[in-house]
Amino acid sequence: MRQFLFICIILLLSANTQAQKKIKLEPGAKKMTGLRKGGVNYTIVTGNVKFTHKGTIFFCDSAVLVKKTNQLDAFGHVKILDGDSITVTSKTLKYDGNTKVAKLRTQVVLTKLDQMQLFTDNLDYDRNTDIAYYFNKGKVVDSTNVLTSEKGYFNTVSSFASFKTNVIGTNKEKTLRSDTLVYNTKTGIVYFVAPTQITDIDGNVFNYTEGTYETKRKHSNLFKGVAETESYFMKGNKMQLDDIRGKYTVTGNVYMLSKNDDIIITGQKAIMNKNTHTTKVFDKPLLKMVSKKDTLYLTADTLVSIDSEEDTLKRLLAYKNVKIYKKDLAGVADSIAYFVADSVMTFYTDPVLWSGANQMSGDTIDMFIEQETISSMHLYPNAFVASADSAEYYNQIKGRSMVAWFTNEDLDKVNVYGNGQSIFFMRDEKTLELVGMNTIICSDITLRFKDRKLVDASFLVKPEGKFIPPHELKKSDTKLSGFTWRGTEKPTKEELLANEIKTEDLEEQMETINNMPFNIEKRKKLLKKLPPKKNLKQ
Repeated sequence: MRQFLFICIILLLSANTQAQKKIKLEPGAKKMTGLRKGGVNYTIVTGNVKFTHKGTIFFCDSAVLVKKTNQLDAFGHVKILDGDSITVTSKTLKYDGNTKVAKLRTQVVLTKLDQMQLFTDNLDYDRNTDIAYYFNKGKVVDSTNVLTSEKGYFNTVSSFASFKTNVIGTNKEKTLRSDTLVYNTKTGIVYFVAPTQITDIDGNVFNYTEGTYETKRKHSNLFKGVAETESYFMKGNKMQLDDIRGKYTVTGNVYMLSKNDDIIITGQKAIMNKNTHTTKVFDKPLLKMVSKKDTLYLTADTLVSIDSEEDTLKRLLAYKNVKIYKKDLAGVADSIAYFVADSVMTFYTDPVLWSGANQMSGDTIDMFIEQETISSMHLYPNAFVASADSAEYYNQIKGRSMVAWFTNEDLDKVNVYGNGQSIFFMRDEKTLELVGMNTIICSDITLRFKDRKLVDASFLVKPEGKFIPPHELKKSDTKLSGFTWRGTEKPTKEELLANEIKTEDLEEQMETINNMPFNIEKRKKLLKKLPPKKNLKQ
């Protein structure tokens, strides 16, 4: 008896399990007919059709159910309700109750409540894995983004969507292009797993191979990427993009290349502000102004690039502990401004420049660059030019302002304007013994140089001078007011190159930029000519 009851229970449970596996036609259909073909029974229903299968509800205008194979073909206004949050609609459906795979075709829309919608004409929905696959183009839309691709899938439980082939994503701020992309519709985070390009509304372009973009916070963390603005290419080991604040941060082997000028800026950290169009580079910044003849190197605590649609407003700034070096010139200053439109580099606050044996200084120095070479300098006020006569004495010229002229990057001539004063030490041509010191005061002075050495001086407008022999020289006579020899501050090339990123990292940055598919073409270099300078005597 007990054995009989046990067998009955087993059979009952088995029958119940088999019933649960079968697709069930619910009451309410307007019409139902039967058809037997090839030994198989078909149930055909039309009008207000409803089926259920393992907690999922199916609606349609008409359907054909094959109980033997547990398969359903549905037509017209197909709708699937899977749980509380998933709704799928389409024109047609093929559903296998054994594999729990639904194949939906034509005008398919999968909706996850309060998250997203997926649009396609071809969708396979596997209820075992909760994954919906689409092919032959699909589109995912949420409150922030629209993402399209040739194929992909969406996990209805984890909310992860994967996009493959010709991926394009758009929102109000960005346009994204990639071959492969992963997106979580719940968190709003995009995961970049293949070379990807993003273009923002300002035309800035970002190319990278991996990283994330938090669409709700409008914040990106990118790795191995290159940014492209109207004026620069920028690369670094890591980029953080804050679109709400308009702030982009690049860290680790930062490399910036100017499109319109042969200027390279490197450092370990850079911050770009979209609102002010400024980029700050610090933590061992180094600027290289490359020319065919030589390269000018510049370091400072901070380098700043200010961009603008107007060329007259574009400039580069360097401040605190500024040092420059090129083959025939070295200098220090508190700060520097380089005005791109007229190629003028201005040195502020106690600047000093050295050309050969000559030290040049003034409260402010303007250095004019023409066709990639230094053409002239304007020193004002309190202008000084000095050179060492010996360890003890220095030849000195002082004036209200000066203009220094260069030929082939060598100091050629210096014009002194206003309150000209000079001290020259005279030596015997053969023995080089000190003969005495000439001191001259006049309005203007013209100095001529050869091989970076003073060879001639012309004193203009009522010069007054005197000669002091060595035995009458006093220490107070040997220096003009305000003169200081600052040769110990003269920077070397090696000193500036200490800021350069490692050679292998530099080569990698340059190669990456050259290989990236940029949208903005690098424009032809412009050779800027120095505009005529008014009111300067030559």
